[in-house]
Amino acid sequence: MALGFLLAKEFKQFIRTPIFIGLTLVFPAAIMLVIPWIVSMDIKNISVMVVDNDRSGASADFIGAIGASGYFIMEGLAADYDEALQHVELSETDAVIVIPDGFERDLLFEGGAPVQVSINAVNETRGTLGASYLGAVCAGFSADFFASHAFVAGNPSMQAAGPVPNIEVSVQNRYNPMMDYKWFMIPGLFVIILVMLCGFLPALNIVGEKEKGTIEQINITPVTKPVFILSKMIPYWIMGVGVLSVAMVLAYVIYGLAPQGSIWVIAAFSVIFVFSVSSFGLVVSNYSNTTQQAMFVMFFFILVFLLMSGLLTPIESMPEWTQVITYVNPLRYYIEMMRGVYLKGAAFGDLLPQFWALLAFAAALGAWAVASYKKQS
Repeated sequence: MALGFLLAKEFKQFIRTPIFIGLTLVFPAAIMLVIPWIVSMDIKNISVMVVDNDRSGASADFIGAIGASGYFIMEGLAADYDEALQHVELSETDAVIVIPDGFERDLLFEGGAPVQVSINAVNETRGTLGASYLGAVCAGFSADFFASHAFVAGNPSMQAAGPVPNIEVSVQNRYNPMMDYKWFMIPGLFVIILVMLCGFLPALNIVGEKEKGTIEQINITPVTKPVFILSKMIPYWIMGVGVLSVAMVLAYVIYGLAPQGSIWVIAAFSVIFVFSVSSFGLVVSNYSNTTQQAMFVMFFFILVFLLMSGLLTPIESMPEWTQVITYVNPLRYYIEMMRGVYLKGAAFGDLLPQFWALLAFAAALGAWAVASYKKQS
């Protein structure tokens, strides 16, 4: 009976707070509509300036191949390397390609020609991928050039060598056949939605009642601590399921991404995960005296949890000591589950380690939330 009255109070308080309703409706839509398009590791539009010292047909074809790759924007030709490098220093271009004099002659008679590439590596990812893309363009151009000139008259080196050997590689992209980075990101974005709504809002709940003074009225009632904490969690369970459903529908309608595995596995993990993050939010709220204090603490932990969850950076790429810390991050296990079910069609049996880890977090954080609530009688 007491739980029913407390739940009615929580829902009335939620409805009377317009910002909560707005966050519940607008936040998941904004995340799903914006973030997948702007958070991508696929680097494009790398601006390139060329210094063509050969000015031959081969150098013109090479420049055309770079521009046609789809990853580079040709900024034009520079008179010399120093002039082109000034544009890099001013951040007006990302890379400089120097084609040496005798480029076409060396290709025809020597079987190869050097090309100098200078890349702005202030952004390491952009610089590394840019160099990789240029390497792939050079390899493709070389293969096409040798194939078309292998038996040209007056080319004794190629006539003697015969056709250029070629190894054909057939690549099958499993789980993400189109190599679309959004497929990798979207299952991970669900965790941001749940953490921000079902973890952040509970952190403002009890501390808000402390500031208003209404917590004293509850403290003098015979309501037990477990019942009071449970009444605070159940609304966020319902909110989490509703918001996750909306986000999954948006992922299917906009991006055509549907889970390859069972939706009931997602539901089971989500209930436990929402309980975990809501419990953590209530723990922060119990120890905080002001709303500002609770917000600062939650921002700190959410930022650390997200960065160390594998959402953006693979955990395997982190230092070993950091990988050990990620084992006490519940977000890690939920993201692994989401990507496993969505992309690989993982079954519940494949995700037992993640399930038991999240269940342990839920039990520990739930008990902590109850124990940390100081009820004054």
